[in-house]
Amino acid sequence: MNFERYSRQILFSGISKAGQERLAQSHVVIIGCGALGAMQAEMLARAGIGRLRLVDRDFVEESNLQRQVLFEEQDAAERLPKTVAAATRISRLNSEAQVEAIVKDVNYSNVENLIGDADLILDGTDNFEARFLLNDAAVKLNKPWIYGAAVGAYGVQMTIRPHETPCLRCVFPDLPAPGTSPTCDTAGVILPVVATIASYQVSEALKLLTGQIEKLHSSLLQFDLWENQFAKLKVEGLRGQGHCRTCEQGQYDFLTSRTGQLVTTLCGRNAVQITPATDSKIDFMDLAEQLRGAGEVSYNRYLLKFKTGEHEITVFPDARSIIKGTDDPYVARSLYARFIGA
Repeated sequence: MNFERYSRQILFSGISKAGQERLAQSHVVIIGCGALGAMQAEMLARAGIGRLRLVDRDFVEESNLQRQVLFEEQDAAERLPKTVAAATRISRLNSEAQVEAIVKDVNYSNVENLIGDADLILDGTDNFEARFLLNDAAVKLNKPWIYGAAVGAYGVQMTIRPHETPCLRCVFPDLPAPGTSPTCDTAGVILPVVATIASYQVSEALKLLTGQIEKLHSSLLQFDLWENQFAKLKVEGLRGQGHCRTCEQGQYDFLTSRTGQLVTTLCGRNAVQITPATDSKIDFMDLAEQLRGAGEVSYNRYLLKFKTGEHEITVFPDARSIIKGTDDPYVARSLYARFIGA
């Protein structure tokens, strides 16, 4: 290892030479390589993490470039998978880092294999279903993971050490209903809040990887950069009462096919149907208002239609949706997560 490269980081008493050596031996998995994940990957690579595994199902689009800092115009023009583009850029930033680019949809069938050999997992996902899946797998395998989310100017962050701290389901016991949570594609997002959340995630990662558990903030952080608001919510008391299905009852609901979305390719129609795992009721008026700035929206009492680019999403009152313009389940799931939500 080239210690001169990291000399200023080594001078920081929180890292030192011993900590730098631990970072060089660490293996971190980043699930999701969009705005948060791309920034996490760059900061960790520059910090000298020895091995990074990047997992994402999507490709680079022009609308990503405003906030996804690892990507360039050429990546969008070539429609490169995000993990491939990120790994290429990181190899130029730090040739010492071992970067593994995996282009996959993370689901119940593969998540344990993807994180099983990691020292730490970072959340770069964009929807609650993926986070609940990641939480189940991390708790089951006893892997620490760092939750983060950003939309608009608002962001949240929490560090989870299974069986030591509350897990995600201790704080959020149930998935939010589809259509009730804003997304970056419906409410927008500004880069400063992405940078804020990613910075907290990576700071917590460095503490964990160098063995400084006592320095973790041990709370749920909330930021609204536009309204200049910050909250630090203590969450310790949410664990230990026997209520959490994941970390206390050992029920890993999201690691079974019964809990995830039912995705069906509609033969001959160039369309995919997505049925949520839980019973839901969509408020078309509220959903239309969220979607209005992102495409064409119309609705009646029976369904809502939303057009964006080459795709049309038809949403029914129970949140079941048909995505026209693709027969690829991964593309359909991505569109559903971006515009409908959880």
